[in-house]
Amino acid sequence: MHYINGENLNIKMINDIIFSDQKIDLTDKAKERINKSRNTVEKLIEKGEVIYGLNTGFGKFSTKKISADKIIKLQENLIISHAAGTGEPLDDNIVKTMILLRVNALAKGYSGIKLNTLNTLIELFNNNIIPLVFEQGSVGASGDLIPLAHMVLPILGKGKVKYKGEIIDSITALKNEGIKPIKLDSKEGLALINGTQMMSAIESLSIIKAKRLANVADMALALSLEGLKGIREPFDKRIHQLRPHPGQIKSAENIRILVENSNLMEDRDDNRVQDSYTLRCGPQIHGATRDSISHAIEIVEREINSVTDNPLIFPDSENVLSGGNFHGQPLALSSDYLGMAVSEIGNVSERRTAKLVDSSLNNGLEMFLTKHGGLNSGYMIAQYTSASIVSENKILANPSSTDSIPTSANQEDHVSMGSISARNLYKICDNVANILAIELLTAAQAVDLRTDNPEDDLGIGTYKIYKLIRNNVKFLGEDRILYPEIKTIKKLIESNLFSNEINNMIDVT
Repeated sequence: MHYINGENLNIKMINDIIFSDQKIDLTDKAKERINKSRNTVEKLIEKGEVIYGLNTGFGKFSTKKISADKIIKLQENLIISHAAGTGEPLDDNIVKTMILLRVNALAKGYSGIKLNTLNTLIELFNNNIIPLVFEQGSVGASGDLIPLAHMVLPILGKGKVKYKGEIIDSITALKNEGIKPIKLDSKEGLALINGTQMMSAIESLSIIKAKRLANVADMALALSLEGLKGIREPFDKRIHQLRPHPGQIKSAENIRILVENSNLMEDRDDNRVQDSYTLRCGPQIHGATRDSISHAIEIVEREINSVTDNPLIFPDSENVLSGGNFHGQPLALSSDYLGMAVSEIGNVSERRTAKLVDSSLNNGLEMFLTKHGGLNSGYMIAQYTSASIVSENKILANPSSTDSIPTSANQEDHVSMGSISARNLYKICDNVANILAIELLTAAQAVDLRTDNPEDDLGIGTYKIYKLIRNNVKFLGEDRILYPEIKTIKKLIESNLFSNEINNMIDVT
């Protein structure tokens, strides 16, 4: 059980909760804050004050006062009318993370929600009742109104959910788990859907993927260096201390550790002074992405512990203040930035793959890494696949945050498009896993063509990487269908097995 307090959730906790299927609950202090905030809302309603979101319409209808007998209907209509998403359903892990992050934000006690309402949302999470949330609809203005409305529908007994591997009516899943649907009261609809939790959920999970990809990129570079008989000198610690970007220093250190005791790396000589940039500048390129990930973590961890709905309830002063904390600009910009940074890992990886398969560039190995070229194509076409994915990433990496289309009759006259930025980032991460899988396969093939004794000739770290590949994919002696092998290596990347192999050598957290 993980206790949520609205204060200290971080990327590591999200990873542990979501991927270890932990259950969640609120701390006692969070419950106290929630009840105090709710009591304030009810006092203000009793006084008859006109307050946005409590007894008025929404958006352009904010000037329309709603009578007391219509407040419950108002909140239900808000959720129903906003459940207008389209496209494919979001991954289950994204939706569960959305719930987790919304619970964390509401736990801070500035939103006026009832404790029972929030507990019902927690019951969905703990019983793996996954609301069917569609990927398209949010413009990242008043947060992620549309996807969050889909997330909320099931606690009202409406909409569809994924439950035990099937898509069924939410009311059926609730009955199976003994959960009673609720009726929303004043302010509760807004409290549930006015926030940035789709954007922040997708970016949080993308950061988890990106950190893993940064580690695997260093491993792929190290193995490619040995397959290509790369020069050691560019990874000398002294070089990187003179340009002390933390990510660059970390990547260079990783390479040095992984290739330690390698007989395949070479020293500079008069005939070969420098390697090309894809090898020599690997730490600088990978390191810049690492620093971008660190920046994104700072933004996201601040966001997921923030209050992002509107209006905000301040119980101590009994003030209700309207503002714009729901605007997704911080996440839109950081997702775009991180998308570009992660795509660069794929860019340089594909160039190393191209170098590995080209006999004019691979330092004496066979064309396309096959001994019987002509009859066999070897890894020729795998590089095509890598190139096509890199090109796709170049489109996905174009920033969405530079666009804005006004909504709500120009009440929301600047929107962040952060949900699109986050979705593109998530796809880029998936694509880069495939690109790195192809590089790892070609690098292992190059090593086998380079030496008959990988255990003796590879570095102490790269041999572990090589062995994991060869335990799952055999040497390519003759042409065979490659797509299952690319998929296999991608799964090893995504399941963190590459990092697990060397976690006692380099820091892969």
